[in-house]
Amino acid sequence: MKLTVTTFLSLDGVMQGPGGPEEDPSGGFDLGGWLVPFADEDMGRHVVEWFATADAFLLGRTTYEIFASHWPRVTDPNDPVAAAINTLPRYVATRTLETAAWEGTTLLKGDVVEQVRELKSRPGRDLQVHGSAGLLQTLVAHDLVDEYRLFVYPVVLGRGKRLFGSGAVPATMRHVATRTTGAGVTVHTYERAGDPVFGSFALDPS
Repeated sequence: MKLTVTTFLSLDGVMQGPGGPEEDPSGGFDLGGWLVPFADEDMGRHVVEWFATADAFLLGRTTYEIFASHWPRVTDPNDPVAAAINTLPRYVATRTLETAAWEGTTLLKGDVVEQVRELKSRPGRDLQVHGSAGLLQTLVAHDLVDEYRLFVYPVVLGRGKRLFGSGAVPATMRHVATRTTGAGVTVHTYERAGDPVFGSFALDPS
């Protein structure tokens, strides 16, 4: 499977608490809900399109608990996002959870990096990561992400958890596509394309 990351970002790269004040107030973050004013039908179509390619989900504990408190209550069989997240396998990287009541969930304990590599080796389409800021730092640091799907919102937050932390592996990305929603959100798709190539604009010594 291809490991894909779908993330909502502010212009300055913050991914924390996009959907509401209560979503992730860790570290004293009090700017939650910054995405909501920009949600429109265009954004919804992009989300549905990407959920349609999922064969499994990989989540961090916090995102899993947010999803588990919401999606099982969405029982409309015509809701494509709910249908995917409620029925496809879910893998949760956690050091603290001992059990998962949401049927179809497997807890990943121990060496998460090796377990994710094993999941990626299985046949299928997307192994999708949504949210999961802490888990993403591990995935990025071990160069496990194949494709980034980034919703970038026209808002600057100045603080909060960021997608690319100090442990990110230097990499070159290949631009696949960019689209824009009616609310001014840019939706970028990038694929991993190898190591960075460096140069210089410095003039040759005379």
